[in-house]
Amino acid sequence: MIKQHKSPKILSISLGLALAATTAACGGSAQANGDLIAAMKQKGCAKVALAEAPPYSTITAGGQAGGYVPAVTEAVLGKLGVPRLCAESATYDAMIPGLQAGTFDALPGALNITAERCAVIAFSQPVTAQHEALAVTKGDTHGITDYAAIAKNPEVKLAVFSGSAQEAFARRRGVQQSQLVTVPDSQTGIAAVKSGRAHAFGAGQFTLRKVADASMDVRVDASSPVSMIGIGFRKKDVAARDAFDAELERMRASGALATLYTSHGFPNPEEIKSISRALVSKACV
Repeated sequence: MIKQHKSPKILSISLGLALAATTAACGGSAQANGDLIAAMKQKGCAKVALAEAPPYSTITAGGQAGGYVPAVTEAVLGKLGVPRLCAESATYDAMIPGLQAGTFDALPGALNITAERCAVIAFSQPVTAQHEALAVTKGDTHGITDYAAIAKNPEVKLAVFSGSAQEAFARRRGVQQSQLVTVPDSQTGIAAVKSGRAHAFGAGQFTLRKVADASMDVRVDASSPVSMIGIGFRKKDVAARDAFDAELERMRASGALATLYTSHGFPNPEEIKSISRALVSKACV
């Protein structure tokens, strides 16, 4: 903290050093001056949290962002003058606390828009549409057709991302906490099923179609509501969220969003043309 009794000269030096530290690298949140877009532009990147959940999001050991949602985020922020993402790996249950603590500037880590999350963060308009699904081994003998079937058999174990929408959906369908095996990423979820540590891995339908191999079946739970992914911002950064949405809507109107969507392997571009976070809950408006 800069003390009030410092001389103007010392104060000027202190501020200069602080600015140099801010603009040197994308090492922390860009929330220094209260204007998120301006601060990210000044720093040269947006500090974001990502999970390994292809095709939605990926992150290398060196922090290189990949996948559809980061690609959308980078394209939109680029229009706003923020040239790149500085990514850090995070589990789903750590993303929102990290955002609120100022560790991250935004969350393009494939968070589903839910009423509960809308109560604490501000989402962009959705950029995906999908159902929940399960990956099981071929020849599964436990009758795992959907999440409700897992709830009916307390011996069945379900692998899910910790803090994910799939974990919450499983609990709503009656799956007990004792049946859940939490995993940090898709590879670990698939490995849990193959090793017998879990009988199924729950994730979005397109994530599972990307990561499941020929030894597994992907079973879409048609009873699940259409889930939508948005980019998360702090509530106090709603102006930045609105600026993001304005550019996102231009991409949607021009067809650029649908092109990006299909280029990452999603087969339902027509579903993202008119979806809105308002469809999830009034809390998300």
